[in-house]
Amino acid sequence: MPETEALKKRIKALEEELKRAEDKLERSRRMGHLGSYAGSVAHDLNNLLAGIFTYPELILMELPEKNSSRKYLYAIKQAGEKAANIVQDLMMLSQDPAASTHSLNLNDIISDLKKSPDFKEFKRCHPDVKVVFDLEMPLDNIKGIPKLITRSLINIFYNAAESINGQGRITVSTANMSIKTPERGYKHMIEKGDYVTVTIQDTGNGMTEKDISSLFEPFYTKKVMGRDGSGLSMPVVWETISQVNGYINIISALDRGTTFILYFPVTVDGSKKWAPPDEIVNCRGNGESMLIVDDMPEQRELACTILKKLGYSVSSVPCGEDAVAYLRAKKADMVILDMIMDPGIDGLETFKRISEFKPDQRFVIVSGYAETERLKEIQRLGCRFCIKKPYSIAEIGEAVKKGLRA
Repeated sequence: MPETEALKKRIKALEEELKRAEDKLERSRRMGHLGSYAGSVAHDLNNLLAGIFTYPELILMELPEKNSSRKYLYAIKQAGEKAANIVQDLMMLSQDPAASTHSLNLNDIISDLKKSPDFKEFKRCHPDVKVVFDLEMPLDNIKGIPKLITRSLINIFYNAAESINGQGRITVSTANMSIKTPERGYKHMIEKGDYVTVTIQDTGNGMTEKDISSLFEPFYTKKVMGRDGSGLSMPVVWETISQVNGYINIISALDRGTTFILYFPVTVDGSKKWAPPDEIVNCRGNGESMLIVDDMPEQRELACTILKKLGYSVSSVPCGEDAVAYLRAKKADMVILDMIMDPGIDGLETFKRISEFKPDQRFVIVSGYAETERLKEIQRLGCRFCIKKPYSIAEIGEAVKKGLRA
């Protein structure tokens, strides 16, 4: 009977929907455990990595271009960046980064990616793999976090290159796409709407259905783990897309290559478009006074060294209480304020106390954590400039420069 067949189809559809909900719940549970772990170690690890990440930059600024020691400093810096990326991957998998998203153009992100150290390192590791770009112009704007989109694309490049034996090709293309009726994607139906897509197609060996089904699981232990061996590279791709309500589709067959299609919803947000950090040469100061507030002596010393090198006049204190006392007696053009300090008052409380008697005081907030409720609170109170440890010279320099201009 037609009614019976219709009922069977409806039951089957409900069973599939229930299975997707169960998969999503199980993934959320695993991510919750991972997030708890990440939150407990990220702050300490980022503090430890700050010196490895930044001191080589400071030394490189002093060395002549032809000095033979530069290659060793670059190697140290790259090792620090890779370690920092793993910590950031852990943090990213445990946070809600909605407040950090920017209106951006995917073609701009890819143009910057092609000039990035990560892409240069990829080409060094896989010299026989040619990457070809085919970018549609003009391209609609999307919402996203630039660093995470860049890292996601690099992670897919590594995943593709590892499936290529010898010479091969990766083709990267962007396009505006309007979906009129829902289409099947990876794990989910792609809802109708306007999207910007980036397609990454390789000429590799392809993947089995089992590999595809497990590809985005944390710590999935096959070659598809990616460049750092942490098992977090592909989960970062999934979370980057999921957290902007986007979609993924994968087309693959053994010996016929793999195609990833990432769908980013189009945004009509009129806010200022994201731009990459300024070069160090554009971040130099002119003797403006800085107050560094951090409970860790090595972090204070590092920040002081960077800002002095950039041309600022720098003082420092080890706690929030001392910062309040300092600013009651003296002035500072900018306060570089660590978010987590122990013992004593933290960054939020320090910010509130100083703002009571100096409502126009400028701040740059520094945090080794993912976005916390207290960090979001300080942003709601009007602090627009926040950077995460470990930061580069350009990142802290740009934040200070923008804060002084605000």
